[in-house]
Amino acid sequence: MTDRIEAAAAELRPLLQNFILWARENAPGSDSNLVGSVALWHRLIASDDVGRWKQSDLRTVLLDRMPQVVEDPDAAADGMVPAIRAYLTFLSESDRLTKGSASLSDLLSELDRLEDDFVDAMEELVVEEDEDEEYDEEESEGLGDFEPFADELSELPTIRLRPDSELAAATREATLITKARDLAVWVGSERRVGETSLLDDTEITEALAVLGLPVPEKPGASLADSVPALWNIWNLAIDLDFLQPEGEDTVSVDADTAEWPFEEDDDALDAWMAGLHSIDYGDPELEDEEATIALSGLTRALLVRVLLATGSKPLAELRTELAEAAAEYDDLGADAWAAATAQYGDPLNPVLDWLIGYGMVEVEHDQVRLTPLGMEGVVHLVDDADIELDARPAIDAMTALDLLSFGAELPEEEADAEFAAWMELRAPEQAARDLLEAAAEDDADALIRVQAASMVGSLGDVAVPAWREALDEPSLRPYAATHLSQLGVEDAPTPTQADTHWLILDMLTISAGLGRPEFVSSLDDIGNVPNLVSLLEVIWKVPHPHLEELLEAIGKAHPDKQVGKAAKRALFKARSGQN
Repeated sequence: MTDRIEAAAAELRPLLQNFILWARENAPGSDSNLVGSVALWHRLIASDDVGRWKQSDLRTVLLDRMPQVVEDPDAAADGMVPAIRAYLTFLSESDRLTKGSASLSDLLSELDRLEDDFVDAMEELVVEEDEDEEYDEEESEGLGDFEPFADELSELPTIRLRPDSELAAATREATLITKARDLAVWVGSERRVGETSLLDDTEITEALAVLGLPVPEKPGASLADSVPALWNIWNLAIDLDFLQPEGEDTVSVDADTAEWPFEEDDDALDAWMAGLHSIDYGDPELEDEEATIALSGLTRALLVRVLLATGSKPLAELRTELAEAAAEYDDLGADAWAAATAQYGDPLNPVLDWLIGYGMVEVEHDQVRLTPLGMEGVVHLVDDADIELDARPAIDAMTALDLLSFGAELPEEEADAEFAAWMELRAPEQAARDLLEAAAEDDADALIRVQAASMVGSLGDVAVPAWREALDEPSLRPYAATHLSQLGVEDAPTPTQADTHWLILDMLTISAGLGRPEFVSSLDDIGNVPNLVSLLEVIWKVPHPHLEELLEAIGKAHPDKQVGKAAKRALFKARSGQN
């Protein structure tokens, strides 16, 4: 369908451009932007001929299709019918209303008959959108929502994250994951589960013993309803892929589960991240379902407040703030908090027990602190909520590629400070090698390459050995040859014309990513039109990964036709040369 839409849009484009010109003089009050969608869907679902309009086509397009595809129903309600009236008049007056069409008068009469129904349909969409927005706002105002804290989170000082090796070691100490493993191993292969309760009472008793959990002395309506801690660990085992459903009524332990804690750091971290959203299992579970719902999100609410306190906050303050938040976010919040106090002694006890068990917080002297693993997890949760946060690897754990990637996004002064701090912990000669090796990992990343060349270039003579080694890397040779020549290194190769052209293409690649004005400006910096044309006559030979897309962009963006033609010729030669 996408191909059909694109083909139909291309077919309609000249006609719509003519209509826009006609409407400026003949129907200045009509919104010509609203016509395109109607004309497109008329072509797709009503007529192969864009100029053949029947009365029934108007109903098909306006009432059947537009409510499904219109982007701004409010604007459509106000201006769609007048715009279509102008469009049909344009087709008639320009002899584009082809054979088989209804007369203009009949089409306009039908349009008048449909107008009220169309406006009603658009107004219904507006109401639905408003209700959806209100619903989204209500949904977002939950106890565990991060969005209300977005501004505060964005203003936090830089958060430094520990290296994967340290984080993976911490995941191996997470007691909840060990419990999930033990439960999954006990489940074994192809265990049948029930419809109303996954396990029967005998199995529940066995599973509780495996986990070291007590059997309730006085279970409620059933034993299964009295052991939420068991089911939380069961669900965690599924989140971690330790337990795999097989069919509708059978589960089995995954073949690798017994190997936890996994030896490879990546495997251990991947498993921990897979279970990260299990933090919601830390929310208090109360006898009353509505009270439980009122406190849902409490674990996330605690985490975000500890994060905002830069990773550590007194338990008493957390308790007070969260009690107030619960009462604010839900009418039952205060009663639910009281019920959780009666059941747990402190509503935060199940929250902290789960977070401690998952390795995310420590509590000492009534102070709640995020562990390095907890900081990593909260940063991921904030990122999942599409909230910006300045989080970077710790300087001592930052790889050369980390430095280049973050440095490319930072203001110059901040990037320089990051580089200086990174260099203090490293031998300059090895640092130069590391930076250039990182830049060589992806020859399509011109920004990282330029960033690395700039950093290594600032190291002076100490970087000469690294530059010499970089001569063997095609994407870095132009930079290596240039810097070695500038340093006056004996027997250094003289930069070639191809080297210069590669540097130009890197520069253009970066400016193209900044937008059309910056791209055109960078082309102007290269030289006047004759210089650009001369460059295009030879630069097509350079095996740069972005050559073709740059030549195509030059042909479209540069205002001078001579340059555009030269770019198209160069593009043809580049493609022919590859073939």
